[in-house]
Amino acid sequence: MTATRKGRQNKGERLLVIACGMIAREVLAVKERLALDHLELTCLPAEFHYYPDRIPPAMDKAISDAKSEGYKHIFVGYADCGTGGMLDKVCEKHGVERMVGAHCFAFYQGNAAFEAAGDRDMLAFYMTDFLCRQFEAFFIKPLGLDRHPELAADYFGNYEKLVYLAQTNDPELDKVAENAAEMLGLTYERRFTGYGDLTPSLAKASLAEA
Repeated sequence: MTATRKGRQNKGERLLVIACGMIAREVLAVKERLALDHLELTCLPAEFHYYPDRIPPAMDKAISDAKSEGYKHIFVGYADCGTGGMLDKVCEKHGVERMVGAHCFAFYQGNAAFEAAGDRDMLAFYMTDFLCRQFEAFFIKPLGLDRHPELAADYFGNYEKLVYLAQTNDPELDKVAENAAEMLGLTYERRFTGYGDLTPSLAKASLAEA
């Protein structure tokens, strides 16, 4: 057997997760926790969070490329994430599953808990571990708040509270979230979610492809 054929065979036995870059660290943490040694991860750019229309075509290409490389078992590490059902069409085309839910803020809390929150979170601005780590890069600099902090009221004036959905217990990230709430003029709430529905979803995908 040639090295190329052997490599394709090995890939055919593995589970490839094609995920949002915003949840890469969390997918790897779940992989380690559940000892999912046959799981491989590749990611689309985290900044697609701001450009959901780019997700479906990028995912379509990523899945096609992965299949051409020999992967048979693929799981999409995205919820709908603002694609308006277009990501579902890509998944249906390729016969693959995705994370259940509207977005990562829902599946981190658990979709049932997110639905139950309802109106209580209608005016909530969510942050996650990733968004705390990347607060400067994802919010402050792109919005020009480092130069014009007074614009915070324009950008965030329709929110009432900042809810930090904490995947881990990290005092440094807690501080970032607290400071962000103060800077944006929002009340602060911390909810420890862990990895929410990500854990059972990856476990299920792993068993399905075993």
